Amino acid sequence: MHEESLKKFEEYKSMGLALNMQRGQPGDDNFDLSTPILTIAGKEDMFVSGVSLRNYPGGVYGLKEARELFAEMLKVKAEEVLCGNNSSLMMLSNLLMWTLLKGVKDSPRPWGADRPKMIVAVPGYDRHFLLLETLGFEMVTVPMGPDGPDMDRVESLAASDDRIKGILFVPTYSNPTGDSISLSTAERLADMECAAPDFTIFADDAYVIHHLVENPSKVPSLLQVCREKGNGDRAFVFGSTSKVTFAGAGVAAMASSPDNLKWYAGLLGAQYIGPNKVEQYRHVKFIRQFPGGLEGLMRKHAELLKPKFDAVEEILERELGGTGLARWTIPHGGYFISLDTAKPVADRVVKLAAEAGVSLTPAGATFPGGKDPNNSNIRLAPTRPPLSEVRKAMEIVALCIKIASE
Repeated sequence: MHEESLKKFEEYKSMGLALNMQRGQPGDDNFDLSTPILTIAGKEDMFVSGVSLRNYPGGVYGLKEARELFAEMLKVKAEEVLCGNNSSLMMLSNLLMWTLLKGVKDSPRPWGADRPKMIVAVPGYDRHFLLLETLGFEMVTVPMGPDGPDMDRVESLAASDDRIKGILFVPTYSNPTGDSISLSTAERLADMECAAPDFTIFADDAYVIHHLVENPSKVPSLLQVCREKGNGDRAFVFGSTSKVTFAGAGVAAMASSPDNLKWYAGLLGAQYIGPNKVEQYRHVKFIRQFPGGLEGLMRKHAELLKPKFDAVEEILERELGGTGLARWTIPHGGYFISLDTAKPVADRVVKLAAEAGVSLTPAGATFPGGKDPNNSNIRLAPTRPPLSEVRKAMEIVALCIKIASE
């Protein structure tokens, strides 16, 4: 059987394939859904709610209409939303840099006065880890599970160390596992005792509306739960239209308590006069006019993406099911599938796949510093390639797992 696998592997190598399953990017057919946004706004639209879209005034909070759209998306109130430009990661980065200089709203001292620590869930998002490392945060890992971060570990860590200033994770359809927080997890995060009086939740809710199934499970709003528990200032939630319209030309938003936003807006106002109001309005007009609105647009995205996720599951089950060589998630939304090899061979699988023409996320990327202690986790990103390429790539990945596990 091993000889047959090697023979097939050599056949794949001879094909000169170039298949990319590395990054979670939308496909061109996903982008095509939003092409009308390029011409949807004209001169007649340049004054909205008394604000000139082409001029400076308008403020750092963003357009009222954009704040209302993101309130719907993030399941918060419009007065709890601040809209920016295209990158939620940039908004998160900017906020974290200010915490190093000043702390959060009621911090007794700047976080940068001591080397701060941040709890992160693993496997997780490599760009979060790179950002925290670059800013000088020490990362403390906890496992990501079906209900979100391991709350026993989170509570123990947060209660025992005042240098632990917060937690950063993806609460809905987590990157890469596809797990979402339960109501119990949200309530424990909102209500837990912390050694640091300014402990803060940073929730990157990038996939909050990216469902792949009909009637998805309801994921609680962290901001709402914090408000209900009397800790409304504890959480900042981030989102964007990066995978709703155009990945590099969308709108991002931050949600938090009105008091937090007032504090942050004061800092932001020293950096710039305001965001791109034309882009914000184009997005509002396009999404509001799309058949079925925001939900209708996301259903169209799901129709394009779900067959790719189904193909990954089908091929992994056909080739590896019952072998004990690997296990994988079956997400109900988001952009990724998390696969764990039974043996510590993830790096070998990625290397073999590259030799056969399939580019995968580097082994270890889902852990801080690129170091997976078990050398087992591989993030699969089936969203960008056409379905036929996803199928071919997954046949090769399954074959590489068989060979590497011998």
